[in-house]
Amino acid sequence: MLDTTGELQLIDVGEYTTEAGVTLPISIAYQAWGEFRGDNVILVEHALTGDSDAATWWEGLVGSGKALDTDRYCVICTNALGGCMGSTGPSSARTNGVWGSQFPALSIRDLVHAEAKALSILGVDRVHAVVGGSMGGARALEWAALYPERVGAAAVIAVSARASAWQIGIQTAQIAAIEQDPAWRGGDYYRFAPPIEGLKTARRIAHLTYRGELEIDERFGTDAQENENPLGPYRDPDQRFAVQSYLDYQGTRLTERFDAGSYVTLTEALNRHDIGRDRGGLNKALANIQVPIFVVGIDTDILYPYHQQEHISRNVGNLLGMAKVSSPVGHDAFLTETRQMDRILRRFLSLLDA
Repeated sequence: MLDTTGELQLIDVGEYTTEAGVTLPISIAYQAWGEFRGDNVILVEHALTGDSDAATWWEGLVGSGKALDTDRYCVICTNALGGCMGSTGPSSARTNGVWGSQFPALSIRDLVHAEAKALSILGVDRVHAVVGGSMGGARALEWAALYPERVGAAAVIAVSARASAWQIGIQTAQIAAIEQDPAWRGGDYYRFAPPIEGLKTARRIAHLTYRGELEIDERFGTDAQENENPLGPYRDPDQRFAVQSYLDYQGTRLTERFDAGSYVTLTEALNRHDIGRDRGGLNKALANIQVPIFVVGIDTDILYPYHQQEHISRNVGNLLGMAKVSSPVGHDAFLTETRQMDRILRRFLSLLDA
């Protein structure tokens, strides 16, 4: 039975076979808010290092009277397969310890198939809408392609129809940073100290793609970190520019809440994202999607540039609408620009309900 108290719940899905052919038992964690009335579910998909607590990380948008109104809708958010916030992932227990290096590689389609099985167990056979940004946007688009009979509409935010070579390049650099940390131990570090330095470096690289170049420069410029001097006679890693300190802080914050194995697994899933694979190519696959699609992009997004959302809008089979977030923040604007996102999501739902 679907629990809508907002508390973290776990669903035993049973055996799941990945797209690449590996079978393993899985569980999916979820949280839900608002009365379930059968046809009023909005499924929210989190980004790479997100979790099922959408009421917290999208607090300005999920709740009573907000754009994703829990007085009207039942809002459900799962933790992606491969994650570390309740769903089965590399850090999950198995018969002999944890999965570690034996956890299989996943695709975005795997994440969606596993989630679909979990929702079926809960008695959710159809969702009014699926909404997601970044990795969540890739999942939303795949929901429309894989399960058109179960999706009323999809809001696809700040993502592309497939991983570009640039995205794969920047993401494999992050994976390499983790794998080259001696503490990684081939992925089997769970009985030892985790690869904290590798994960910190990966996050530093990633965070620069999440934020806008102008925003970073306006905030930090070439300022030195307080009481430090990066212009001394010899290079000293303890004497930093202010932006270095900021990125160090972001890296440390992530290591306090996220598992390096899950970071590698989900980043690899993003590398494998391609809506056109085995569907006759990118544009044909998009044209065949008849679920109403609402596309949202960000004008300063470095990671998923706006032209990639324009490509989706030009080629998708049933375009419900398109919107642009204007912000110096960059990719993360779908999380930080609450006022704009509120208007956009209300417009999406009004078009869907018209």
